[in-house]
Amino acid sequence: MSTITNKQSWIYSAKADLLFILSPPFVALLAILLFPAVFQQAGSIPLLYWVFLILLIDVAHVYTTLYQTYFNPQRLKKHYSLYMAIPVVCYVVGVLLHSIDGMLFWRILAYLAVFHFIRQQYGFMRLYSRTENQSPDWCKTIDVISIYTATLYPLVYWHLSDDRNFNWFIDGEFFQFHSDLLLSLVTVLYFLVLCIYLIKETFIILKYKQFNIPRNLIIGGTFLSWYFGIVYFNGDMAFTTLNVVSHGIPYMSLVWFMQKKERPDYKGSLLIHLKRSYGILIFLGIIVVLAYLEEGLWDGFIWKEHQPFFGIFKQLPTITSKETLALIVPLLSLPQSTHYVLDGFIWKKSHA
Repeated sequence: MSTITNKQSWIYSAKADLLFILSPPFVALLAILLFPAVFQQAGSIPLLYWVFLILLIDVAHVYTTLYQTYFNPQRLKKHYSLYMAIPVVCYVVGVLLHSIDGMLFWRILAYLAVFHFIRQQYGFMRLYSRTENQSPDWCKTIDVISIYTATLYPLVYWHLSDDRNFNWFIDGEFFQFHSDLLLSLVTVLYFLVLCIYLIKETFIILKYKQFNIPRNLIIGGTFLSWYFGIVYFNGDMAFTTLNVVSHGIPYMSLVWFMQKKERPDYKGSLLIHLKRSYGILIFLGIIVVLAYLEEGLWDGFIWKEHQPFFGIFKQLPTITSKETLALIVPLLSLPQSTHYVLDGFIWKKSHA
C-alpha cells in the first residue's frame, strides 16, 4: 500500500514557508492564549507594541508592493499606464468620497481592505493547492468555500452583533444590523462547512494517501485567526495582533521570496542589491523608513496620538478644515488604497 506522499506545494521552501507564511497566525494565537489578561483588554495598545504591530508590520507591508511594481524596471515599463493610473484614480475617488462624507471615505476604504485581506488567504490557498492534480473538482470547490467561510463568517458576525470593542480603521466604519436569528443561522452554516472540510480531508487521505500540509495549515490558520480575533475575543489588542500578524508577515515574506527567486536583468535597478548578502537589510530598511514617514505625517496632521515617537512631526498643524481634510486624508492613505488595488493585478500570471 502506498503511503501518504511527502511531496508538498511549498512556495519557497518547507522551512521558510512554515516559519514566515504558515506559522504567524498560530504564533499570534499562542501568545494571546498565554497572556489572556493582556491581549483581551479593550483599551488602547501600548506604544511599543503599536510600533511593532502597526508601523513595522501593518504599514510597512504595504510598501513591499513597490518591489513587485515601481521598483521593478521591466514591470514598470510593461505596465506603466496601469501603475500610473491606479494611484491617480484612487486619489481622485478618495477626495470625492471624503468631500461627500468623511465616514463614507473610511467605510469604503475599510471594505476595500477587508476584500484585500480575504483575497490574500484565497491566493495562498490556491498557491498551496497547485499540485493537487488527483483531487476531484468537488474537493477543490470545498476548499474554496472553506477559505471564504473562514473569513466571511467572522465579518458577518461583526456586522450582526453590536458589542465588538475594536474597529478596522475608525469607529462606525462597518454597517451594523443586529439579528440573533441570522447570527444563529450563519453560525450553524459555519460549523457545517468546517465539518464538511474535515470529512473531505479524511476522504483524500483514505483514497489518495495524500495530505497537503501547507494548504491545511493556511486554511486552518485562517479559521483560527479570524474566529478568535473577531468572534471569540473582544479586545483591540487581540484583534489587531491576529489580524496584522497573520496578514502582514506572510505578505512581506511572499514578496521577499519572489525577489529571491526571480533572476531577471536588474541593471541599474535597486532590486539588484536585494540579491546581495545585505539584501534583507535594504528590503526591510526602505519599507520601515517609508512606514515611519507615513505614520509621522498621519500623527502630525491628523491623530496626535503618538507624539513622543514622532517628535519631528509634532510641530505640524492639526488639520480641522473639512476641505483640507478631503485633500490630505486620501493622500496619506494613498499607499494603502494603491496597495489594495494593485494587489489584484500583480499576482496574476499575465502580469509577470
